[in-house]
Amino acid sequence: MRKIKITIRVIVFLLIGSVLHYTLPQHDVVRVVNTYQERQDLNDWTRIFWASPDDQSATLVNRDVQFIQTVKRRTMLLGFVQRDATEVMVYRNEDTGWGWPFYFKFDTANLQTEADDLVSTAQEPQWAVMTHYGWRNEYFSAFPNAVAIRPIDNPNVTIIPWFNIFFFIALIAAILFIRAMWMQFRERSVDPLLDAAEHQYDEMQAEVSERKGKISRWLGTWRTKDKR
Repeated sequence: MRKIKITIRVIVFLLIGSVLHYTLPQHDVVRVVNTYQERQDLNDWTRIFWASPDDQSATLVNRDVQFIQTVKRRTMLLGFVQRDATEVMVYRNEDTGWGWPFYFKFDTANLQTEADDLVSTAQEPQWAVMTHYGWRNEYFSAFPNAVAIRPIDNPNVTIIPWFNIFFFIALIAAILFIRAMWMQFRERSVDPLLDAAEHQYDEMQAEVSERKGKISRWLGTWRTKDKR
């Protein structure tokens, strides 16, 4: 039973961690190579990796999506340590609207224009910080969604994810607050009910044992008569 509880907790922790990793903003140091627009099919389960910014997108089988092609600096230790190596990264550029995740992004055209303005070559690179959420997966045709982009002078910058830090602080504080409320509620309401139920159960057991004892003694008197 203990192993089952541990397994369930690990699965829940992994699910929540995956959702947070997909949803929370991430920052990449990139060099924009090109931007383009392409029609994407949305008729299978991979639709979950695409935004639904309006009511029509929920019923459309395909639609045009804007993309930003970049060369990204590789990082280590959750993005805090940058490496000299680079890799190719492609971002989609879609509005999130009022839906999940709640970035309230409505400036797709502006972001695409900013990305076009930052296109550069390897000989004369113009580096930028790309803020995005989501994952890149070639097999499922999943692309992270670009949220914002800003130019930087030096690619060797340290980006501190302040929003994520404050989010986890608030999340931990909320968990501790809810736990304290639950412990107080349990102490005042649940534990007395459990104690009362346990006491009633003990009394019931004692009453049953007493009745069994009376029946045994009564049967014992009949056995004595039979011997006579």
